[in-house]
Amino acid sequence: MINVDKIREDFPILKRTVHGKRLVYFDNAATSQTPQIVIDTIVDYYSNYNSNIHRGVHTLSQEATDKYEEARIKVQHHFNAKEAYEIILTSGTTNSINIIAAGFASILQKGDEIIVSALEHHSNIVPWQMLCEKTGTILKVIPMLEDGSLNMDAYHDLVNEKTKLVFCNHVSNALGTVNPVEEIIAKAHAFNAAVLLDGAQATPHIKPDVQALDVDFYVASAHKLCGPTGVGMLYGKEKWLQKLPPYEGGGEMIATVSFEKTTYAGLPHKFEAGTPNICGGIAFGAGLDYMNAVGFDNIASYEHELLEYGTQRVVKN
Repeated sequence: MINVDKIREDFPILKRTVHGKRLVYFDNAATSQTPQIVIDTIVDYYSNYNSNIHRGVHTLSQEATDKYEEARIKVQHHFNAKEAYEIILTSGTTNSINIIAAGFASILQKGDEIIVSALEHHSNIVPWQMLCEKTGTILKVIPMLEDGSLNMDAYHDLVNEKTKLVFCNHVSNALGTVNPVEEIIAKAHAFNAAVLLDGAQATPHIKPDVQALDVDFYVASAHKLCGPTGVGMLYGKEKWLQKLPPYEGGGEMIATVSFEKTTYAGLPHKFEAGTPNICGGIAFGAGLDYMNAVGFDNIASYEHELLEYGTQRVVKN
């Protein structure tokens, strides 16, 4: 069970008053608020071991590197990825989607097909439109039924030998529809197509198991999981991450550099060019720790209680 008063005490911002009343914040689907433990993690980083990672032998660099990689392992365990290097730390869901879209630009050919659902956020539409303009790939859309669910009969008709990639949100940001992602993945894999799931709205409510789902790519943002803005994750099956080219060039993502030829670093660094959001990555791990301490079963139970209460009040009025 969730003690609401105790939970509120974990969030300093909820001590504010707005228009003379105690703050009640309902915009968590856009950005969740930040608990004190995450704020403390951010302050601790900048107060005690602020340093660049993976490239220094001094104490602060080693401490920062260890904390950053510990956070990656927390993300790995939370999503049940097989390997830690299958977790790419990004600037958020949008960045993660664009990494995959850019990578597939080197794979897709004119006449290939990719499928998106009608329930998508703009972040999961525009990159694919840009990809189609660049490659001549055809974008197809899974239509929506009147009840806000996807027309799965239409989806089964859309998938064919030309389908190379299917992408949809796990949970709709607009309607809250929980999509039948297992069915979507199974159908796509029957035609050797890859599947990307946008988990931005699902992850605050459930703990996706990427291995059980057998999904090829899964993306999410820390700021919807009690973490900071500007950081997120991209899970990719190793076979796909090895196949796709780097998204950006620069430091960290290289093994050797000469003016004649550059060789790329192994995973996950191949996709993490430049100095990352070190503090954000570490704080992402702290946000996951907090959410897991509250317990996702407890969160789901309380959300259901609120749903029943709200529904009764609406019907009654």
